Amino acid sequence: MDLETAFTNFFEKRTKYPKFKFRKRTPHSLRFPQCVLVVDAHTISVPKIGLIRAAIHRPLAGITKGATIKQDATGAWWVVFVSHINRPATTPTTNQPVGIDVGLESFTTLHTGEKTAPPKCYRRNEKKLARAQRSLSRKQKGSQNRQKARKRVARIHRRIKNQRTDWLHKHALGIIRNHDTVCIEDLNVRGLARTKLAKSFSDAALRTFMQMLKDKADWYGRQVVQVGRFYASSKTCHHCHAKTALTLADRVWTCATCGTAHDRDVNAAINILHEGLRLLAVGTTESQNAARDHVSPAKRRRVGR
Repeated sequence: MDLETAFTNFFEKRTKYPKFKFRKRTPHSLRFPQCVLVVDAHTISVPKIGLIRAAIHRPLAGITKGATIKQDATGAWWVVFVSHINRPATTPTTNQPVGIDVGLESFTTLHTGEKTAPPKCYRRNEKKLARAQRSLSRKQKGSQNRQKARKRVARIHRRIKNQRTDWLHKHALGIIRNHDTVCIEDLNVRGLARTKLAKSFSDAALRTFMQMLKDKADWYGRQVVQVGRFYASSKTCHHCHAKTALTLADRVWTCATCGTAHDRDVNAAINILHEGLRLLAVGTTESQNAARDHVSPAKRRRVGR
């Protein structure tokens, strides 16, 4: 199934030619498409293997369809279940849309002026990770002490990942539950990850946050409107729509036309809200620039001809 998916993506020109996965470079995993059952809180039943002790941290909801058993970099084994769950009934909100501007200084800025600081999970654990990596580099290759040091580094990385994912899930869920329409800018995160702020952008995981917003919006019956990345949301005055040349250091500025004082992020969020509602009024949830960015270069050249 994975091989078929890989070749389908290759022939559709979405990825490169599939590569053979070497055993030493690929995490150990095995997939069971059916008949994986939870016997009790400490045991699961796997076809052709039998009963396996497991720590089920919460009861499974829905009907279990399959499961994947895999090993992470720390050597721990995990069971990931696939369940069929009915979508919960959505409760109507006040039909209040929200405009969101994302960044590094303020992870999210709402058009109402509410700002949320980024979690900075990697930055908080950077010193501990560097100490563990230095210890790993001093160990002799092939020794048992090097394996132990490698697992210590992997555990720190896993903790950083879990902290970031938990924070992003809670933050995205809070936005989706309180608003019916979410207007957000479609950033070129891949391009931003090549700048001198690459570490900060990777730590913020903006693309993961946007994907979580879309997934939770589909689950709760909300809608996400993407505003094109070339829309001048920060430079445009939301009061008189005049544009002003700004630098990244200009966090607060005053419009030369109408004299209105603006907070850069709040002004951008308001403009994103207005542009998102305009796109929604014309019958789309994605701007032409955002839709064009999702088209592969090969298809884009064929369309251009």
